[in-house]
Amino acid sequence: MASTFRFATPLIFAALGGMFSERSGVTNIGLEGMMLIGAFFGILGADKFGTWWLGLLTAIAAGAVTALLHAVLSIHLRADQIIGGTAINFLALGLTGYLYIDIYGAQGTPTDIPGIPSVNLGFLDSGSFFDVVFGDLNLMIWVAIILVPLSWVVLFKTPIGLRIRAVGEHPKAADTVGISVYGIRYGAVVLSGMLAACGGAYLSIGFLNSFNENMTAGRGFIALAAVIFGNWRPFGAAAACLLFGFSSALAQRLPEYSESAAVLFQALPYVLTLIAVAGVVGRSIPPAAVGRPYKKS
Repeated sequence: MASTFRFATPLIFAALGGMFSERSGVTNIGLEGMMLIGAFFGILGADKFGTWWLGLLTAIAAGAVTALLHAVLSIHLRADQIIGGTAINFLALGLTGYLYIDIYGAQGTPTDIPGIPSVNLGFLDSGSFFDVVFGDLNLMIWVAIILVPLSWVVLFKTPIGLRIRAVGEHPKAADTVGISVYGIRYGAVVLSGMLAACGGAYLSIGFLNSFNENMTAGRGFIALAAVIFGNWRPFGAAAACLLFGFSSALAQRLPEYSESAAVLFQALPYVLTLIAVAGVVGRSIPPAAVGRPYKKS
């Protein structure tokens, strides 16, 4: 169960980001690239500045810039959002790969980079189930858990959340009553990049404390599947992320019982993602204007 939370955390950050973007009407296929950018610049910032929190801020800033590029392509240039997001993914893969080799070379990232600390709950009974699961979780895991209900409140109980949903459902009507469609969409897409970058930074300076090329390994796409599976709602998306995280945790343990099936078990999270998405296609209802560029008349 502790591993489930560890594997689900980067997915939760990216899924919440994707949910805000798509609720505003912009499809964000580039979550994978934004996570990868966050992972690299998170560890670069922690290495150069000497503290994990400046590394995290560096990752968030890099994710915001990457998302801003996607926003310009999708909103103002009205490019195909799927192609634009795919371009972001390739750009992130190439850029981080080049910078990683150029800065760290063959020796890789140093071993003494400060990592995001864990939160120790000393009041739990030592050795109990709750102590094993919750007693020593990374700070970012708790942040992700808190962000789920907070995102629900923002999206469904605040004026800004109402504006985001209005822009994603009927942008022309929202524009008519004075809501800035472009402004809301820009904000939502940049927020999605910042959240996805947090997920990437957790991977590099919270979980592994190192960076490898393409270390996100498709997690951005799994997060996007979680958004669809969760019907574009925070709790649904988080539940899907926990399901995918559980499958990753299970895949990590099952090879102990069957060495010959180890590779098959490693594919379990991706297979489960395909099954989940296939099961909800036609039943989940996306925001009405998602993926459609809006031209102000």
